[in-house]
Amino acid sequence: MQRSLENMNKKQKYGLLIEAHSTDLYRYAHWKCRDRIMAEEVIQETLLRAWKAIDSLREASASKAWLFTIFRREYARQFERKQLDYSDIENMDTIASTEGIDASTPESAALKRALGSIGSQYREALVLQVLGGFSCDEIANILNISASAVMTRVFRARKQLRAILQDKSDSKVTYG
Repeated sequence: MQRSLENMNKKQKYGLLIEAHSTDLYRYAHWKCRDRIMAEEVIQETLLRAWKAIDSLREASASKAWLFTIFRREYARQFERKQLDYSDIENMDTIASTEGIDASTPESAALKRALGSIGSQYREALVLQVLGGFSCDEIANILNISASAVMTRVFRARKQLRAILQDKSDSKVTYG
């Protein structure tokens, strides 16, 4: 999305925005929601809000962060509206932590489990950086924190992942 947005009409801006960022947004939404249907609902609301506010987007370079910020706010609104009443919280936590794990290789399954076990504030910053491809400043804008806090969270997330994965590999070592 390199072109200037100033000379485009609303429909052109929106089309470029969707074309450039829909795949990354869907991937992030699916990770965040842990449910395909909920992710699609939140994305639909996000895109509706983006359409309504597209004229406020001035810089193409800020479009991805702008769209992800709208998503995060809409996700928070959806979560507030849908305070689900679960009878078995432990069972739901187990389902949420293992849903979508690609068991095609033991390494990918272990990585996804480890990612699910680190703190959510650290995990989100890491996912935005690695999967979303955002810069530190963009993540700071999306999460509404300082750039140094982003760097700290990403560092701690990586450190926790290393420790978890190292413990798993150490426990598999057998002597005999």
